[in-house]
Amino acid sequence: MVVAIFCIPVLIRELGTDRFGVLTLAWAVIGYAGLFDLGLGRALTQLVAKKLGAGEDRDVPTLVWTSLLLMLALGLLGAVVVVLLSPWLVYRGLHIPPELQREALRSFYLLGLSIPVVISTAGLRGLLEAHQRFGMINALRVPMGVFSFTGPLLVLPFSQNLFPIVAVLVSGRLFAWIAHLILCLRVVPELRRGIAWQRALMSTLLRFGGWMTVSNIVGPLMVTLDRFLVGALISVSAVAYYATPYEVVTKFWLIPGALVGVMFPAFSTSSAQDRNRTALLFGRSVKCILLVLFPIILLLIAFAQDGLRVWLGAAFAANSVRVLQWLAVGVFINSLAHVPFALVQGVGKPDLTAKLHLLELPVYLAALFWLTKTYGIEGAAIAWTGRVTVDALILFIIARKLMAIETSFQPQTALFLVLALVSLVLVALLRGLLFKSVFLLLVILSFVSVAWFRVLSPEERKLAQEFL
Repeated sequence: MVVAIFCIPVLIRELGTDRFGVLTLAWAVIGYAGLFDLGLGRALTQLVAKKLGAGEDRDVPTLVWTSLLLMLALGLLGAVVVVLLSPWLVYRGLHIPPELQREALRSFYLLGLSIPVVISTAGLRGLLEAHQRFGMINALRVPMGVFSFTGPLLVLPFSQNLFPIVAVLVSGRLFAWIAHLILCLRVVPELRRGIAWQRALMSTLLRFGGWMTVSNIVGPLMVTLDRFLVGALISVSAVAYYATPYEVVTKFWLIPGALVGVMFPAFSTSSAQDRNRTALLFGRSVKCILLVLFPIILLLIAFAQDGLRVWLGAAFAANSVRVLQWLAVGVFINSLAHVPFALVQGVGKPDLTAKLHLLELPVYLAALFWLTKTYGIEGAAIAWTGRVTVDALILFIIARKLMAIETSFQPQTALFLVLALVSLVLVALLRGLLFKSVFLLLVILSFVSVAWFRVLSPEERKLAQEFL
């Protein structure tokens, strides 16, 4: 995030708004490539974790190689799909200026060819997650995230063409794949004995990953479709005004992402052994995200306009401030929803999340189209935030019915969440530094007091004191 803050203004200034808008679409394509793995990355994490817990380590190498070979095949299929769709996207689907169309097409072709690498990297990372090697994972993900923004800067002294910029990004993904493979061979030396394939495992992997596939397709689609629709209905310049605050605020997903990456295998194990333990983990996970993210999002919304003006100038501030504020609220709500989403899938019910996404998609598409057409990029942000809010409510209801988690998720936590959301709305309406400062001081003091004495249990306060 820190690197992005400094790199994005330089990229916008050097590339121009239109070319930068196409670059943000390239980032979205790379992120969306995971839909082609058919849920195998997530399935691999859970199945390997169960094998390790049952003491069946000898079965892990065959399971891993079978999964990776399947993911590679699916990645090749995904590459073909993206390459075939690229001409339509460039010349008809998106409002890309004629002078940028050729380099955009070549860039999309290159992105398509990178999909097998992106997908198999996710499988290798899933293996490390199953072994609880989160230090290794972060040692790779941090440089990868930094390179996504610094890589294009390395090209700018030589060219402003999109193709070499995308080529550098794809090269970074290839080096990341090699690094993941080296670490996996170190963690599981048995993989070096040779590539193994067991056809019988295909049905197990695909059955578990089948419903996850639906979530992998529909979920990311609902996350990224707004930018493509803005490009189709308005312009690629509008994409830049929308995608820039989006890219910044969604980086806060690293907080729930880090937590549920650990909780997903933990939910899988504890649900089969001790459901009270699962409930305890669930409640503490929600509280953790709530208490960590709320003050950050509150400050972000309060100083959105001033921050955008200093960072990107008055034009960006005028066009993007409301988008940033709406998306910040949505990211806060969606971050909390990461926990019930991981729980539902971790206990072996991925069909429930998939069916939920299928029901949401047509309603969201209709709302997104109408709001974007009527209110522009702010309407797109409203539609996105409304969708994740409904999604979160339903996920919490499903999780409560599955696990009887009311024993850990107390009513005072729910009330605290409602008050937090009200505070986020109120601070967005305030004008003037003095009013904002007084309001923030009162809210944060109240937040600390209520969180410590009413939300956290005595045991959790003791744990917090030991941690601090």
